[in-house]
Amino acid sequence: MEDSTVVEFRDSTAPLGETLRGLAHSITGETVTVRELLNMVGEQGLLLALMFLTLPFLLPISIPGVSTVFGLVAIFISLGVTFNRVPWLPDRLLDRPLDAAKLSQAIEKGADRFGRVDRISHPRLQGLTQNAAMNRLAGLGLLLGAVLLIFPLGLVPFSNTLPAWAMLLLAAGLVQRDGVLILLGYLFLLGTIVYFAALGIGVLTGAGWVVNLFNR
Repeated sequence: MEDSTVVEFRDSTAPLGETLRGLAHSITGETVTVRELLNMVGEQGLLLALMFLTLPFLLPISIPGVSTVFGLVAIFISLGVTFNRVPWLPDRLLDRPLDAAKLSQAIEKGADRFGRVDRISHPRLQGLTQNAAMNRLAGLGLLLGAVLLIFPLGLVPFSNTLPAWAMLLLAAGLVQRDGVLILLGYLFLLGTIVYFAALGIGVLTGAGWVVNLFNR
């Protein structure tokens, strides 16, 4: 039986920034679902989908419920990238309604950033992008970034921004065959892990200090 949750992508030869502007202009009505957004994506497919999923976390625009929904969708897509398969996505995630106006605004603003990527990025260090094993490694990096993205730390500065940048650079590097962007993505991912570890150590240290204070 055919799986109704399989997402198909229409072909497009437009640059990333132009593709995103077209996506932003295609969003109409009061709400839009993740399924509708994915169906608007062009030939870059899963990777471009991952890139625009990071946009709300790079800009100072609050969209309720996006962190969990987009983070979970990003996990499934990252698995698809890692195993080179179109991923299965739960209907509950695909059909979750989101604020169309705010999302369109985030994508429109983010298009300028992708436009800059188009201008400075080109195939470099292709050993990091044209090898199946390296592509799987980048896919695992995307997966780790998506997991870090949904940590319940939304009020902590940079807790969403750092993994979002890591995912954006990794996905853009794979799309553009740009090993420099891939390396930058790994650096942001490492920085995210160090930052989260520092937060955890700080919380444990603070908790220990409070416990000792009351035990005196």
